[in-house]
Amino acid sequence: MRLVTFEQGGAARLGILRKDEAAVIPLETLLIDYPDMTALIEHLTDEERERMEQAAEAEEGIPMAQLRLLAPILHPRHDVLCVGQNYVAHAIESAKFKGIEYKKAEYPVYFSKRVDCSVAPGGAIKCHGELTKQLDYEVELAVIIGKTCSHVSREEAFSYVFGYSIGNDISARDIQNRHKQYSFGKGLDGSFPMGPCIVTKEELPSPPYLKIQSWVNGELRQDGNTDDFIFDIPELISQLSQGITLEPGDILITGTPSGVGMGFHPPKFLKAGDVVTCRIEGIGTLENVVED
Repeated sequence: MRLVTFEQGGAARLGILRKDEAAVIPLETLLIDYPDMTALIEHLTDEERERMEQAAEAEEGIPMAQLRLLAPILHPRHDVLCVGQNYVAHAIESAKFKGIEYKKAEYPVYFSKRVDCSVAPGGAIKCHGELTKQLDYEVELAVIIGKTCSHVSREEAFSYVFGYSIGNDISARDIQNRHKQYSFGKGLDGSFPMGPCIVTKEELPSPPYLKIQSWVNGELRQDGNTDDFIFDIPELISQLSQGITLEPGDILITGTPSGVGMGFHPPKFLKAGDVVTCRIEGIGTLENVVED
């Protein structure tokens, strides 16, 4: 099942993608009413889920051309949880950019990304030209937590996953390096495109070994697979949950493969007018334009 937040007539609404992905079935037509995606994730019943799955097979819905997709979780309840350098090749290119020797990490690098409003598919990534000259892209698999999660084991971890989406961890490298931490450089306004949907976990393999790619202006930049994780999803969820209670609707982005802008010689940072396309097998495509 593929869940979306969409806009029609100026209001944000929830829906499910029809199986052929040519239309959206609004949830209110199924007499299912939640104020936003986080509330749906937290309170969805088995009976409602069954109705939604049946509707995706049979209902006509609203054609995609008549609506605008928004980020599926428009206003995250907490900062987005992030994992840095979770693919070996990206960790190596990051070390080279910083002029240091690569050493395989013993523990994951965790940080949080401030997100007031996620950027919609087709929406604008802010250039922030007055602050940064090194704006970069990072396609990432986003894991959506489905229920309250505290002190869980690796073996239990996938039972706490609701589904998956695509996130683009837009990063200002010069700010990031100048301040010696990630919060400012990763948390600029308009720096978290997300979408186009949330795919519920039963739609994908477990673990989800998926092809993950990005393009800038049609040039393939990143081309990896999530089976290259250094630290896998069960380890990340279990480890975080030992000290942080994860809640329904929380977003965990799991690192990016090599091929980001800072990894080229010379670097290929983003500029106004660039089109960034992110694609993950089994989920879809997220495309955004960089604007001043």
